[in-house]
Amino acid sequence: NEVGACRVCVVEMEGKEKLITSCNNVAKEGMVIHTNSPKVRRHRRTTVELILSQHDCECVTCSRSGNCSLQTTETALVSPALPPAFDGLRIVELADLHGRVFGRGSRRLLAAVRRAEPDLICIDGDLFDEHTDLAMLPPLLRGLCAIAPVYYVTGNHEWRVPGLRGILAQMRACGVTVLQDDWRVLRRGEDALVLAGTDDPCGPAERKTPAELIADIRAEAGEAAFLLLLAHRNDQLPQWSALGVQAVLAGHCHGGVVRLPFVGGLFGTDRRLFPAWDAGLYRQGETALYVSRGLGYTNVHFRLFNRPEVAVIVLRRGSPAINS
Repeated sequence: NEVGACRVCVVEMEGKEKLITSCNNVAKEGMVIHTNSPKVRRHRRTTVELILSQHDCECVTCSRSGNCSLQTTETALVSPALPPAFDGLRIVELADLHGRVFGRGSRRLLAAVRRAEPDLICIDGDLFDEHTDLAMLPPLLRGLCAIAPVYYVTGNHEWRVPGLRGILAQMRACGVTVLQDDWRVLRRGEDALVLAGTDDPCGPAERKTPAELIADIRAEAGEAAFLLLLAHRNDQLPQWSALGVQAVLAGHCHGGVVRLPFVGGLFGTDRRLFPAWDAGLYRQGETALYVSRGLGYTNVHFRLFNRPEVAVIVLRRGSPAINS
């Protein structure tokens, strides 16, 4: 503007000690201007941080879009096979963050998770991608682990990131349990629940097949064990139902990106319109699937009528007829 009030557009001019604003200084013959020097970058970063610290949203040009406003949903996932001691177990499901930061140090996301009072936090992949500044991970993961035990499976985008093995080691150091075709047995009194996680199909070629993973779990935990599975892909309900998995949490679809009233998601991950299993609770046979709308973006930073979701799943023992 005419007074250069925001000072985001500063540049460095040779011969001047102080930075000048480009929006209200006229370029003249003989000027030597540096638009991206270390001094300029430091100043811009500090200025933007100060601006964002006074705003609830992470982007001051998009404060009314709703895409920065987290929405907490709560859904009962009901199964007659759930062990009685786990009736009422509260799970926060986070999916498809793609490195997005909600407030400095992810403070708004952490606050939303804390308010949900979870017993477990499950991250269904695409936590970060090939464009992520990985410095955002430690404060987020340590903050989540301070709230409740955190379990994580990979999505398709993590496998595009160089040095993934080292990143997963750092996540474990923060307290996260990384499930790569692996499982943990959770116990409450004499009751047990198996929490398993499957690597995304973009992972190693030698990874276990879904049938092999479930067979290994059943061999150790028993055929009657209640199995809660974390899987990134949202379109595999028939497979998990055929394998007898009781409950699955997934993401991947971003809620269809654009959500139309009375219709649902518009775009599928296979680039087809009006995808199945785009968001919410689904059932096939004895298997229940919850698909999170996710939190972030991929290549196109766009969501419409589709606020970032912090999904709270409450496990209930009873008839699946009361699922909603």
